Amino acid sequence: MFHFARRAQALCSLALLLLVLPAVCAAQAPAPAAAAQEKAEEPPFHEYKGVRIGMTADEARKKLGSPTDKDDKQDSYVFNDNESCQVYYDGTKKVYAVAVTYLGGKTIPAPKTVLGIEADSKQDGSLYKMLRFPKVGYWVSYTRTAGDSPMTLVTIQKIQ
Repeated sequence: MFHFARRAQALCSLALLLLVLPAVCAAQAPAPAAAAQEKAEEPPFHEYKGVRIGMTADEARKKLGSPTDKDDKQDSYVFNDNESCQVYYDGTKKVYAVAVTYLGGKTIPAPKTVLGIEADSKQDGSLYKMLRFPKVGYWVSYTRTAGDSPMTLVTIQKIQ
């Protein structure tokens, strides 16, 4: 009998917790960074050298010049020893992703200038953050490796 009463009390407590928990969670305000992201229609990094998601391959090539490697699905550009990019095209030959790689140098953008907020720092010094912007239909990510000569990758891609 004692075990039954204890179990019943535990089940009642659990049921009460499950009823109250959603209300408590809903009452909590979102974190400032999450709130800022939800309000943002478009991230600060919404184009690279004039190239935007949805442009035609011809428009992108006019903005970036002649690619180092050219293909129907992807163009590669090397601007100097520290900066390169890849532009990816869908079946209709429109830009669906742009990935920019920085290998040192002074042109590396800060995470806040790309995302609008700071990136998550790992213990080894590397950084990573990806944010979705559904109102404009794409996501943006910022990745930096650890080490003395880190590589930074900034990517913008259409949400599939």
